[in-house]
Amino acid sequence: MGSTAPSRRHHNNPAANDRTGVPSKEGARPPLTAFEGYILDLDGTVYRGERLVPGARDVVCTLRAAGKRVVFLSNKPIETRTDYAAKLTRLGIPTEVDDVINSSLVMARYLADHAPGCRAYVIGEAPLVDELRGAGIEVVEDPVGSGTRVEYVVIAFDRTFTYAKLNCALQAVRCGARLVATNADKTCPVEGGEIPDAAGMIGAVEGTTGRKVELVVGKPNPMMLETASRRLGLKPNQCLMVGDRLETDVLMGKLAGMTTALVLTGVTRREDLSQAHVQPDYVLDSIADMLQPE
Repeated sequence: MGSTAPSRRHHNNPAANDRTGVPSKEGARPPLTAFEGYILDLDGTVYRGERLVPGARDVVCTLRAAGKRVVFLSNKPIETRTDYAAKLTRLGIPTEVDDVINSSLVMARYLADHAPGCRAYVIGEAPLVDELRGAGIEVVEDPVGSGTRVEYVVIAFDRTFTYAKLNCALQAVRCGARLVATNADKTCPVEGGEIPDAAGMIGAVEGTTGRKVELVVGKPNPMMLETASRRLGLKPNQCLMVGDRLETDVLMGKLAGMTTALVLTGVTRREDLSQAHVQPDYVLDSIADMLQPE
């Protein structure tokens, strides 16, 4: 309970990082008592589809039994935080709604703080719309048909994306709307592979409007971890960020000043490390390796 996190290993020292770019701590396990807070990515880290990664439940239970604080993180805005908490509970990891942070929540809080009561057109699904409305954002469903001007076009992972939605975004931007996005993931890991994610919707809107998204609130933006840190009541150097993507989870953790652990149960493969510009502090075959002794 009273332990402190070890100092982070920086990789600008040649002795700490050889020419392959693989960190010198590869294979080491962060001891469970070393950190006060644990921020665990969901897809590809804690579960894939409807199955927990083997050992994930034991890790979370061990952390909680040791008095550590745990929150779960997802870039996906296609489910509510209530849905995520219910899924984790159903899979054997009892979870409160407030212990789940996703890009929908971060976007809703950002707009509520910076443009309270603004009007937005959303390329996204019902859970994101509900989160925005809950934060006082006026979501306009058809700015073209209604003639209602909106201040923001919010782009997200949207499995109902259509030409009509693309046209609404185009017309809104031509009338002065700003482009923001929940996340910019190219794909989302699922059982048996990957499916297209929000990058496809962003690319379509940017290509059509000639405008670039000016803010992505989800990973790797450290806004996600700032929200998590506030929930945990801890400073960044007291937390370990665990995820399966170098370009989002690990980069975000580095930007936020946290120690990072990469797991190889999601998108990233071990061979990807040699070409990566961002290196994790730890490389683990899976989250279950956190239970193994140093």
